[in-house]
Amino acid sequence: MKLSAPLFLLKRRAKLIARNNNVPLHKALDQIAREEGFAQWSLLSSHVAALSLSEMLLSRLDYGDLLLVAGRPGHGKTTLGLQLLIDAARYGRKAIFFTLELTERQARTHIRSLEKDTPGIGDSLDIVTSDEICANFIIRHLSGSPRGSIVVVDYLQLLDQQRNKPELSEQITALGDFASKTGVIVAFISQVDRSFDPERKRLPDIQDIRLPNFVDLTLFTKTCFLHNGKAQIHGVA
Repeated sequence: MKLSAPLFLLKRRAKLIARNNNVPLHKALDQIAREEGFAQWSLLSSHVAALSLSEMLLSRLDYGDLLLVAGRPGHGKTTLGLQLLIDAARYGRKAIFFTLELTERQARTHIRSLEKDTPGIGDSLDIVTSDEICANFIIRHLSGSPRGSIVVVDYLQLLDQQRNKPELSEQITALGDFASKTGVIVAFISQVDRSFDPERKRLPDIQDIRLPNFVDLTLFTKTCFLHNGKAQIHGVA
């Protein structure tokens, strides 16, 4: 059973009901759960816990978040980014993929392989493959996008590869400010440094991000690290 909206929006709706109707929050949460087809909120929460990683990630994102999705090559970070966009599109949200790595044909082929029970849903995704992609380009393209739009940028380390583009830290700062002001959610696919050793720790973390050029990683609000089929979602302190 699919929810009518991501979990964080359902929680916001329950808080509004509790405030407007002067009822305890747990009763408002149970009311929302019943509207979604569950007897109580705890059952709805259990359902969310069993969702795919992309749906779980979508439910954890707030308006204005700057998300980092990172892993070594071949561990699913691009797949997760595209699946996140597909899930957003299923909820009727605007979904845009900016890629400096894939051609549009490659991206469309990958998306079609992920569509599962909703073939054609990926056709609503906006795919941008220009070599000019950078913070200013992205911000111009997103002008007028509704709050809650989901953007995936592929990938972080390529944004300032051309010398005529601003420094990476400057670009991330600009995109963070834009996301905060507009409520658009921007996710960056990122490489993990070769020095990451899975023998020493199960998953990479923010210390393992490959940074050929400096960027203040505390500018990101959430992270998701992947390795060998495992994942962990964190807020950035």
